[in-house]
Amino acid sequence: MAEHPATHVRTYGQIAWLWIRAAWQYPTSFVLLAVGNGLITGLDFVGLWIMFSHLRELAGFSLHEVALLYGSASLALAFADTAIGSVERIGTYIRTGRLDQMMTKPVPLLVQVCADQFTLRRLGRLTQAGVVFAWASTYVDWTPLRVLVAVSMLVSGCLVFFGLFVGFSCIQFWTTDATEFANAFTYGGATVTQYPLNIFPREVLVGLTFVVPVAFVNWYPCLFLLGRDDPSGMPDAFQLASPLAGLVTMAAALLVWRSGVRHYTSTGS
Repeated sequence: MAEHPATHVRTYGQIAWLWIRAAWQYPTSFVLLAVGNGLITGLDFVGLWIMFSHLRELAGFSLHEVALLYGSASLALAFADTAIGSVERIGTYIRTGRLDQMMTKPVPLLVQVCADQFTLRRLGRLTQAGVVFAWASTYVDWTPLRVLVAVSMLVSGCLVFFGLFVGFSCIQFWTTDATEFANAFTYGGATVTQYPLNIFPREVLVGLTFVVPVAFVNWYPCLFLLGRDDPSGMPDAFQLASPLAGLVTMAAALLVWRSGVRHYTSTGS
């Protein structure tokens, strides 16, 4: 009989807690890494701030509107990276034989891989992104529907990045070393969506909508929050379609994961 998803979440939490306790044995190192991570990622937004000191708007978007895009994309990526970023190490686990060890344990393999070496040092990135998003949100004319869209945007953005992390990391079942290739779509996708997507050719927007759906992480829902029409002429329905995009991306990633696990025949194969 299949275990209830809540059981998997509880197991994940137990594994993650073991790694948190281990990291907290060195509290000074933990705090310095968290603060340093937040300061380094914060330089991205400092760059945007400096850029806007020399121009009034970017492709028709003001600083606070770009900050809303930046904050929402960064929050989704930071949460996904904190929660399941360890899945990027799947190639290392394969080469060292650690994956074989995990497969002998009575815990779902994906749960183990995602929770392994869990660290809260990325809290600095989460905090920095949250501050930017909170500041930008003060410029939004909030209504009950926009609050609902904002919440669904953050949840759906996490699901999209969850799917991208898992799906592209699975390529390492066949290549054993494709971390940078996966990063191009996860971290690279987050970087692209920190800017108004109408600065890119329409073909890029189409690719970020239908191929690697990071446009649903923040671009479409933020247009709704800001009360703006899509400058690229995409359907208005896309502004409310982020939950669907998140679920589809996750479902596709889980299918790729199952295929990769079936393909895997142990270390050295």
